Amino acid sequence: MDQDNKPEDESVGLSENPSEEEPPCIAPGMADGETLEMLWQLRAQRRQSSPELPETVTRLTAPDGSTLYLVGTAHFSDNSKNDVATTIRAVQPDVVVVELCQYRVSMLRMDENTLLKEAKDINLEKVQQAIKQNGLMSGLMQILLLKVSAHITEQLGMAPGGEFREAFKEAGQVPFCKFHLGDRPIPVTFKRAIAALSLWQKARLAWGLCFLSDPISKEDVEKCKQKDLLEQTMSEMIGEFPALHQTIVAERDIYLTHTLRQATRCVESPSNGQKVPAVVVGVVGMGHVPGIERNWEKELNIQEIMSVAPPSQFSRVLRTVVKGVLMGMLGYACYRAGGGLGRTLLSLPAVQSLMETLRLHPA
Repeated sequence: MDQDNKPEDESVGLSENPSEEEPPCIAPGMADGETLEMLWQLRAQRRQSSPELPETVTRLTAPDGSTLYLVGTAHFSDNSKNDVATTIRAVQPDVVVVELCQYRVSMLRMDENTLLKEAKDINLEKVQQAIKQNGLMSGLMQILLLKVSAHITEQLGMAPGGEFREAFKEAGQVPFCKFHLGDRPIPVTFKRAIAALSLWQKARLAWGLCFLSDPISKEDVEKCKQKDLLEQTMSEMIGEFPALHQTIVAERDIYLTHTLRQATRCVESPSNGQKVPAVVVGVVGMGHVPGIERNWEKELNIQEIMSVAPPSQFSRVLRTVVKGVLMGMLGYACYRAGGGLGRTLLSLPAVQSLMETLRLHPA
């Protein structure tokens, strides 16, 4: 599967965790076809035809009659987790799509305490991994954004992505439900974002992220689910960094719309093979909901937003200078330490990893 422009697809069966209803009783010796038909009918019975859903849910219809229930969330919100669970239980979807890519899928299987610790712990290994994955400039910008996430995590005492873990858990309790990762790969987003900024804008953004210390409360997070307030915040951000908004928000609106539309293709009934309209639940940040609504019926060109421009002449020069400075500092440290100790330093895994990063990965 092409990882750059296809959503990750994981089939999710019945979870080991019991649902609120009694699980169906499968008689010994029951044929596979009969079992599938029973589970299909069970889901049909659980599915509500006119569900009462949270106000954060937007309903969209595909040309073939398939239905998308789009849940707009705030990424550090307990109420968003409840909205996701309520929606999935009510509509019993064929597919659940979340605003994640394969590079962030690990957060689905980690418990809350581990994620809380990971979000707060930004160490040398994480810096090296980010630079290897995204290049020097994009990697450092990712680390700064992780610092922002850690700041919010520390303020709220809550790990990010709870609504996606809730979606994964609830999807596992719906018969025949598939789970899709619907977001654009994060290295593409970071590289396109960095390429779109001028040197001055990069410096301003990095400065703002480095010294972010404003307090945030759970009430502030819940306000992010209010469309009017969110649109005002977005407008302020566009004024500061229009290119950043284009790559991080608008382009991902297009990509998410594309994957959501793919998910709303008709599904096949196990009893007779007949194609029937699909029911899909999408879980995305509230900031993406207006863009997905605008793009829902448009012709979309995904290839345009998947390409990454080669580094500019200035970036190549800057990379060479940074390499030279770091290698010079390392060489001088080895010289001052003496031959034997210098060789010992060079043999350390952290030093070798740093040298490998500088040698193989561009800025």
